[in-house]
Amino acid sequence: MKFTAAQIASILNGTIDGDASIEVSQLSKIEEGTMGSLTFLANPKYTPYIYKTNASLVIVNNDFVAEEDIAPTLIRVPDAYQAFSTLLEFYNNQKAAKAGIEKTAIIGEETAIDDSAYIGHYVVIGKNVTIGKNVSIHTHVVIEDDVTIGNDTVVFQHSTIHSSTTLGDFCVIHGGCVIGSDGFGFAPKEDGTYKKIPQTGRVVIEDHVDIGANSTIDRATLGETRICRGVKLDNQIQIAHNVEIGANTVIAAQSGVAGSTKVGSNCVIGGQVGIIGHLKVGDNVRIQGQSGVTSNIKSDQALYGTPAMSYKDYIKSYIFFKRFPSIVKRLEALEKQPHE
Repeated sequence: MKFTAAQIASILNGTIDGDASIEVSQLSKIEEGTMGSLTFLANPKYTPYIYKTNASLVIVNNDFVAEEDIAPTLIRVPDAYQAFSTLLEFYNNQKAAKAGIEKTAIIGEETAIDDSAYIGHYVVIGKNVTIGKNVSIHTHVVIEDDVTIGNDTVVFQHSTIHSSTTLGDFCVIHGGCVIGSDGFGFAPKEDGTYKKIPQTGRVVIEDHVDIGANSTIDRATLGETRICRGVKLDNQIQIAHNVEIGANTVIAAQSGVAGSTKVGSNCVIGGQVGIIGHLKVGDNVRIQGQSGVTSNIKSDQALYGTPAMSYKDYIKSYIFFKRFPSIVKRLEALEKQPHE
């Protein structure tokens, strides 16, 4: 696909410095730009590259001031990074623009699929499923009975959406996700074995949620597991039964939230964080990677460590952790001194 500078400026509501008719057909990093490519400059550390890049078109901030001659055409916008992100989204949507149902797909009875949706090869869709406008369901996805998928949502290859799950609008479910699998519920018996507790609830995923590859979200035992609007989950994340993740919270890879815990809105949770069950985490909480959370957390806290503690206290304590061997040697030396 080819686009002119004028077309791209129109998409981004930007202004052009240079040749508005110049065409680009690919995207590149600024240090690797070639003729016919488009790139952007957002980080000041990369400013020297704009004077020697071979890219044909560069997106820059409105306040960018050139100190040398520049060969590429510029598109000026308030935020170059956000504008480039918008352009990537537009580019992906153009590439993925398909509609219709492939012949190898299997569609259940009483299922409503909007004419603008795309159902890929070898997709299996159960009974009483509703799929909205501009939805893309990619190859080898399984969607069980009574699932509802909102408008403009994408489900990538080899994902499974179990029965009674609801996906909102503008969601992205990356490859290999399992949504609505049984929660981890087993009751111990007198003979030392375990009896499985039926998981009869569901999963609700609100609008504008991204779920990374190979992540799992369990259905509730009773009621629902809920992922609120704007949540972003990285790859390989486990969300257990009856968990609620508040709006616009971000969780990095390999983290896990145990059953019935409620995480607030606008939290940032690092990679490999573990949060035990039946806790309440407030809003605007920051948890550093590899922390273990074992108690309730009030809003506006920053935590680190296992068990997690105040971030500032952890950093202060870590100074002593590193010095601990020398401190022990000093204590042993003091103990060996003769007492008066």
